[in-house]
Amino acid sequence: MSKYDLIIRNGMVVTNKAVEKLDIAVVDGSIVEVAPEISGLSKEEIDAKGKYILPGGYDCHVHFNEPGRTNWESLLTGTSSLAAGGMTSFTDMPLNSTPVTTNGKNFDLKLEAAKKNSLVDYSFWGGLTPNNLEDLEELAERGVVGFKAFTCFSGLEEFEGADDWTLYRGMEIAAKLGLPVSVHAENRDITNKLTEKFIKEGKTSPRDFLNSRPEISEVEAIQRVILFAEETKCKLHIAHVSTAKGVQLVVEARKKGIDVSCETVSQYLTFTEDDLDGLGPIGKCCPPLRAKDTKEKLWEHIVAGNVDAVCSDHSPAPFELKKDSNFFKVWGGISGCQSTMNVMLTEGYHNRGLSLVDISKLLSLNPAKRFGIKNKGEIKVGYDADMVLVDLNERFILKADELFYMHKVSPLVGLEFKGKIVRTILRGKTIFQDGKIVSEPIGKFLRP
Repeated sequence: MSKYDLIIRNGMVVTNKAVEKLDIAVVDGSIVEVAPEISGLSKEEIDAKGKYILPGGYDCHVHFNEPGRTNWESLLTGTSSLAAGGMTSFTDMPLNSTPVTTNGKNFDLKLEAAKKNSLVDYSFWGGLTPNNLEDLEELAERGVVGFKAFTCFSGLEEFEGADDWTLYRGMEIAAKLGLPVSVHAENRDITNKLTEKFIKEGKTSPRDFLNSRPEISEVEAIQRVILFAEETKCKLHIAHVSTAKGVQLVVEARKKGIDVSCETVSQYLTFTEDDLDGLGPIGKCCPPLRAKDTKEKLWEHIVAGNVDAVCSDHSPAPFELKKDSNFFKVWGGISGCQSTMNVMLTEGYHNRGLSLVDISKLLSLNPAKRFGIKNKGEIKVGYDADMVLVDLNERFILKADELFYMHKVSPLVGLEFKGKIVRTILRGKTIFQDGKIVSEPIGKFLRP
C-alpha cells in the first residue's frame, strides 16, 4: 500500500534558507516530508535529477478581465499562462473585469467565474474608489486580500481614481478591517496637465507619452500615501514601483516603523525608455518604462532586499486597442505573466548573481506572507505542494506561439532566456509539463 501520493526525488530544492539535494513527499496536496532520502512507496514518483525545484510562484498583481471582458483575457487563458510560467496562485485586480470588483455582488460574480475556469489557486483585490467606501467591509467579509486604489486616472471611467479624502478615509477603514491598501501611485494633476499640454501641442509620440509621466509624479504620490499610512496606521502596499527613488521612500518609511511594502514588475527590470520606440504600443504601461540608470538602480534595490515582491501587472487587451497614431489613445498594459520567473532567473540569477533563495522569496514567500495567504510560498512540511521544476541552464528564445495568452503579443517575445520551466505542480498535481497544459481547472479560492 502506498504511503504517499507523490515523491519527487533527486532534485535541488530551493528552501527559504538554502539550495539542497532533497526528496519531497506529498499526501492530499500537502508536503508531509522533506529529507535527503525518503523511503516508502508512492502512487507517483518524479525523478528531478538535474532540475531545480522552487516554490510555485504567487503573482499578486494581474488583470484577467473575467467576467465581462473575456475577449481581452479569460481566467482560463490567463491562468494557463501563469502555470506555464511556474506560477501556482495569483491575486486578481478589481479592474478590468466588468463589473469592477467594488462591492459584494460584483465580487460574487468574479468568484463564480474563477471556480469554473481558474487552473491555479486564486484570490482577489477589492476596489477603493470615491463611490464604494460603504462597501469595503462587505468586500472584507467576502475574503479580499485588501483594497486597490489609484491616485490618478485608472484607465476605466467605471473605476474612479481616489481623491485624497477617499484615500485617507478608505485607509482608516482598511486599518480597522486589518487589510492592506495597494496604491497605483502617480500624481493625477501632473499627469493630466502634461497629457493635456502635449496633446494640445500635437505631441503624441511614444516619447511624449513618457514625458507626460515623469518620475516626480510617482515619487510625490508615494510620499503622500506613505504619510496617509503613517497617520491612519493602515498597512500600505505600493504597486509596480518603477523608480529607485520610490523604493527608497519605502525603505525610509520602514525605518520609521510605518507598515509599508512595495513590488516592482518584470518590464521595469527588462526594458528601458529607449526600448519604447522599437516596441511601440506593446511596450506602453503606466507608470512608463524608465531610463537605463533607473532600471539598474531598481536591480540594486532588489539585490539589497528592499523590494518585497516581483510580479507581472499582466494587463492584456485586444491588439485593436493598441493601434492608434496618437500614443496617448493606445491602451496601456503589458502582457507578461508567463515570463516573470524567466526574467528573474535570467536577469537576476544568471546576470546579476541574485540567489535562488532570494528569487523564491520575491516570487512566492514574501507576497504570500504580506497578503495573508496561508501555507503558500515555501517548500516546507505542512505547506501546499506547489512547486516548479526548472532546467536552470537551458536557453530558449520566447516565441509567440508558445504563449498561452488570448492575444499572443508581448514585448518579451524574441528575447533569449536562461532557465526553462519544465513542470508546474499545484497541490501535488502536475498542471503544466513540457510546454503543455495537462490539467483541467483545479484552482481553489484563497482568502487571508
